[in-house]
Amino acid sequence: MSAFLYLRRAYPPARMFYLTAVADNAAGMTVQKTVLTLFEVGSMHCPFCGDHETKVVDSRLVAEGQQVRRRRECMSCHERYTTYETAELLMPKVIKADGSRQPFDEDKLRGGIQRALEKRPVSVEDIESCISRIKHRLRATGERELASRMFGEEVMRELRKLDEVAYVRFASVYRSFRT
Repeated sequence: MSAFLYLRRAYPPARMFYLTAVADNAAGMTVQKTVLTLFEVGSMHCPFCGDHETKVVDSRLVAEGQQVRRRRECMSCHERYTTYETAELLMPKVIKADGSRQPFDEDKLRGGIQRALEKRPVSVEDIESCISRIKHRLRATGERELASRMFGEEVMRELRKLDEVAYVRFASVYRSFRT
């Protein structure tokens, strides 16, 4: 008696796969049975009728290349809709000085930078690009957890380039300078 599983794509080419079990039964006949139906990872279903058969009509980069905008059409009901795709990039966890671990909080980062830049002639776009560069460098380490010191050092590096007064403000609090 032999038995095996195989995966086959649905026909016509669809975003669906069938996991089929093939075995010989007691009478010596080969029997096939679909044991699982899988939808391709990333398969988009129509928000109007729920069908999985859609086609991409138009695709373009948006948000400075950080997102893909796709116009899709359902092959079943012919409705059109828009989807946006972005890469989900995880930030490393923060290891505090006391050894506790916290998830990265972008609002906390932004708040610290904005406090240092209070009443300084720096645009919102410059602040956002500064935050983006900090996050990029921290993700690029490839580590799942980083000491809070690393986060502080990256902020000081960016603030030094952005505004000297903000750098001194942040460093004086961060390094606990005394007068």
